[in-house]
Amino acid sequence: MSEANGQEVRTRRVLYIPGFDPVPARKYRERYRRGGSEQAGISGYQLTMGPQRTQGYYGWSVDTVIDGQATQADIEVLVWADIVKDSMGHGIASTYWQLLRTAWAYIGSGALFRLMRLRKGPVIAALYPVVLLLAQAVFAGLIGLLAFFAFVWASGMVVGPADFGFSPYFIERAWAGVGLGALVAWAVLGWFKRRDPWLGWYLMHDYAFSARHGGAYPPAQEERMRAFADRIADALSEDVDEVLVVGHSSGAYMAVSLLADVIRSGRVPEGGPRLALLTLGHVVPMVSFLPKAGRLRADLAFLSMREDITWLDVTAPGDGCSFALCDPVAVTGVAPEGQRWPLVISAAFTKTLGPERQKALKWQLFELHFQYLNAFDRPGDYDYFQITAGPLTLATRYAGRAPSPGRIARPVNRHRGLA
Repeated sequence: MSEANGQEVRTRRVLYIPGFDPVPARKYRERYRRGGSEQAGISGYQLTMGPQRTQGYYGWSVDTVIDGQATQADIEVLVWADIVKDSMGHGIASTYWQLLRTAWAYIGSGALFRLMRLRKGPVIAALYPVVLLLAQAVFAGLIGLLAFFAFVWASGMVVGPADFGFSPYFIERAWAGVGLGALVAWAVLGWFKRRDPWLGWYLMHDYAFSARHGGAYPPAQEERMRAFADRIADALSEDVDEVLVVGHSSGAYMAVSLLADVIRSGRVPEGGPRLALLTLGHVVPMVSFLPKAGRLRADLAFLSMREDITWLDVTAPGDGCSFALCDPVAVTGVAPEGQRWPLVISAAFTKTLGPERQKALKWQLFELHFQYLNAFDRPGDYDYFQITAGPLTLATRYAGRAPSPGRIARPVNRHRGLA
């Protein structure tokens, strides 16, 4: 580790795990470029981005000069957008079948009612696609019904009301109207699915992805995670000062399991880089509260006691899509005696964002969920760009920091079995 002039980190590897997001990895590079440039201007340091210097998945390099200390960081996005896209490739009927299965997974297991005792925001976000898709089905049905009556009426007017009655011609036209109405209703649902103007179909696939296996990782995801674990192990074998794993949203619980796998397999070298985990806007209870999430629960308990890592968890009450200030280990009910991690802090949007930015983001719930990756007007001790590309390790940056006062640590989960 470099300690000249008090500088701990000269080189850092960052491995970023996105949530359930079908967008290409270059979108994250563009977000980092915009946010980094803005944050550097606000906070008064230099940040320059460059091409990827490492082998692996998509990435980029970052050079900073902060308080006269130069740091190099290589950031890599662990890509699983292709798996997300495949899981979203279901047809209309299949998606509505997913809706029923997902609703039953949470209601039948009792998870939904337990989750409501933590934060209502993410539970409402989970119910939102169910309500929206049902409303769209009703709307499509009404449009189809109007098409049916219009067709039958038009057929009656052509023949003449006196001859129409309940003749064979009427029955034939009625069946044709039913077919037309069904086609129109299906076309309306097809438009909603293609355009997805309110993101209901996307969210439905998101929640169905984990609920389908009762909280266990789907096989395709497990296979990709083994490859991700290899990338983390490779980074730990390099001559760098810190390896930082970042998980956002659904990527947060993947990051927990990945790091647990790497440590258990003995691939953290003694005297190697400092190892740190940063989880942002987590939705861990949406999975860990399900009956078959024993692997994730075991990983949470395992990491919470490690002395060889630093684990910082950042959420914000203003982010209605995350379980803000909920200690993912404690609320899951698997916190061992003497739990060390994570350190749970708030990004405190009402304090760290200026009035204009707060106003602009007021109704942009999904952009609020990504705010942790953006610039802050008054960043305080949370600055995503200094954490990922600055001269201090995560451990030093938050040494002595107490959890935020609103931290929720009461065990709420009913299912606590460990795999």
